[in-house]
Amino acid sequence: MADKKNYYDILGVSKTATQDEIKSAYRKLAKQYHPDFHPGDAEAAEKFKEINEAHETLSDEGKRKQYDYELEHPGMGGNPFGGGGFSGFSGGFGGFEDIINTMFGGGFGGSGGRPATPRGDDIQQTVTLSFLDAIKGCTKTIRYTRNEPCAACSGTGAKGGTAFQQCPRCGGNGKVKYQQDTIFGRTIQVGVCPDCNGTGKKITEKCPDCKGRGFVRNETVVTVNIPAGVDTVNQIRKRGFGQAAGAGGENGDLYINFRIEPHKMLRRDGRDLYVTVPISYKTAVLGGKIQVPGIDDAMELIVPEGTASGTRFTMRGKGVKTVNGTGNLYVTVEIDIPSRLSREQAKKLQDYEDTIPLKSCGNMQRYSNNLSAVYGKKVDKQ
Repeated sequence: MADKKNYYDILGVSKTATQDEIKSAYRKLAKQYHPDFHPGDAEAAEKFKEINEAHETLSDEGKRKQYDYELEHPGMGGNPFGGGGFSGFSGGFGGFEDIINTMFGGGFGGSGGRPATPRGDDIQQTVTLSFLDAIKGCTKTIRYTRNEPCAACSGTGAKGGTAFQQCPRCGGNGKVKYQQDTIFGRTIQVGVCPDCNGTGKKITEKCPDCKGRGFVRNETVVTVNIPAGVDTVNQIRKRGFGQAAGAGGENGDLYINFRIEPHKMLRRDGRDLYVTVPISYKTAVLGGKIQVPGIDDAMELIVPEGTASGTRFTMRGKGVKTVNGTGNLYVTVEIDIPSRLSREQAKKLQDYEDTIPLKSCGNMQRYSNNLSAVYGKKVDKQ
């Protein structure tokens, strides 16, 4: 397991990272490498896949324990936390040939090795959701073109799915050994059989439908149930809906990413929603009830008297419902100042202003005192 990916390095966290630290690192990187921001960039798509793979493992305590064990004990395999485990040479290996198979990934012929299984490429698809569909969940139908396993030959490439024989060169295990004499002596290496490309089988008669490739080019239609609360950092994997590999190999996977349309009034950050609501000067001073946009309908919020512009209110449990909990709705009120006043209105406002003593305006009183202390200038109201 020397080549096992280090999920901690991928997310940029330490092995002692908390779940909150892992989640924070995942969200940051997922936004950075999201396919929407890197269209056509295969490297970014692969990085995005790695980030999701790392998060899927490290965010699950059981998977994380098993992964940590395997990381610390490369080559031993097994799962000390859920059955199985390393059982020594008598149970884990069948002799010298199996040790060589473990080291080099194949055998010397005969029945000891396992034929290589080709795997098709993964496919990335982006689905556009409305703001509310992403919050409430929905069902989407996705259409895309891919290499599908040939139905006539079951993806084997052989006529009727049976017109093949065991490869005589490798004995059906897909591997052959190579000997080479060097100044250090004779070395033995194991590689993919060139006659069958590692499948262990040779086609005797090609499938007429796919011309022996094992797949055909078709449009695939997939119905996806999108859970409530998905965001642009989330991804859904549909196993086996990627490119077909041919030769009876394993299909790749389909990865579904999301682009979410903005709402006219609400802004989302994870599970929380944010909105700014204008209020009149009268409501700010005297208090009152205002209508606030929500997910399903407008809601009522009571504004207390003497509310300053920029004050934020919290409506708990009115945010986005996800599997990890429900967020809040944060409402910021801003006093809507009229741009024009008639002469009569301006005079009434001035008369009203003159009736209010400075001491009743807390912020203005403090400002006046500070200005006087620092600059020696005292102000009444401005």
